[in-house]
Amino acid sequence: MALTTNLELQREAQRGKYAVGAFNTSNLEITQAILEAAVECRSPVIVATSQSAIEYAGIQVLSDLIRTLARPLAIPVSLHLDHGTDYDIIVGCLRHGWTSVMIDGSHAPLEENIAMTSEIVKMAHAVGVSVEAELGRLIGIEDHISVQVDQAHLTEPEEAVRFVSETACDALAVAIGTSHGAYKFKGKPQLDFDRLKAIVQKVQTPLVLHGASSVKGEMVERGAKYGAKLSGAAGVPEEHIRKAVSLGITKVNIDTDLRLTFTTETRKFLQEHPEIFDPRKILAASRQAMKEVVKEKIELLGSAGRA
Repeated sequence: MALTTNLELQREAQRGKYAVGAFNTSNLEITQAILEAAVECRSPVIVATSQSAIEYAGIQVLSDLIRTLARPLAIPVSLHLDHGTDYDIIVGCLRHGWTSVMIDGSHAPLEENIAMTSEIVKMAHAVGVSVEAELGRLIGIEDHISVQVDQAHLTEPEEAVRFVSETACDALAVAIGTSHGAYKFKGKPQLDFDRLKAIVQKVQTPLVLHGASSVKGEMVERGAKYGAKLSGAAGVPEEHIRKAVSLGITKVNIDTDLRLTFTTETRKFLQEHPEIFDPRKILAASRQAMKEVVKEKIELLGSAGRA
């Protein structure tokens, strides 16, 4: 099946009252895990790539890899650029087959964010690519994005109305209290659901929740058992994700949970099988574990059986 756009997937999700998972990849095994899980669950899926993933693997290589794996599948798949801040990389994605790009101007003042986003929207729409933008800033670290507590701010509903009207973006990432990375909360997790409700009431554009990995306690404990140092790691409780989707979120970004699973299972395999040096056997265990995590997320978001 030909790749589709995030807009098409999220419009369907709006109608069906579920969310589509956007899972970040940077290599073969992670991509295989994402797509195999989606096929088994009969779910639409968004394969997301960060700028650093593109720099790591190469834009042509990553495009060819993901498009080749997705082409024979009977489920809708979108190829998405996550947190695009580099103009040249965004343009490169438009030229190399990405079907959705995110322009992240959340670091800039509102007027500048609007101007920046509008420019990318015009270019992307000219070639049939949908655009996600961000209003408000999440704290935390993810690849090249690093936001300190004093730099973060939540999305204002009235600003969201103006932003989507003036930019014509196809999806809007909102800040309601989640954060990037494995250390999302230093106390009780709190998301501003009243703020989300207000935005949903005022904005018809599909909404996105970033920084939504769960970082479950058992995942942290399992990682520590095999040598990981993750003291204090904590994510977004699944019930919070479920509620956000019920209120109107149509795309949920997952990255940290896959990273933690990949590294934990690799550590475990190497400890239990010191005699094995075949990378394929080592990575197969991690791929299978990530696949199970993606399947769990698909069920959580309600997209299973929607393809």
